[in-house]
Amino acid sequence: MTKMLIRVDAELSDELSGAFPHLVARTQPATTTLTGDVTDQEELQGVLNLLNSLGIGVVEVVTIPD
Repeated sequence: MTKMLIRVDAELSDELSGAFPHLVARTQPATTTLTGDVTDQEELQGVLNLLNSLGIGVVEVVTIPD
């Protein structure tokens, strides 16, 4: 597993954050960061696809070193 940080250009509601139960959401004005372990590239792509389908733009994707 790889710990990832995904920053989006939206303030995700609790309901939207619930779509990512394995990630921790931290909302700041106009942005939200989702952090957590991602098993593989396929799971990461699934998260990014879901964000895209919800119309939420991804600003940054970063691997967090152990």
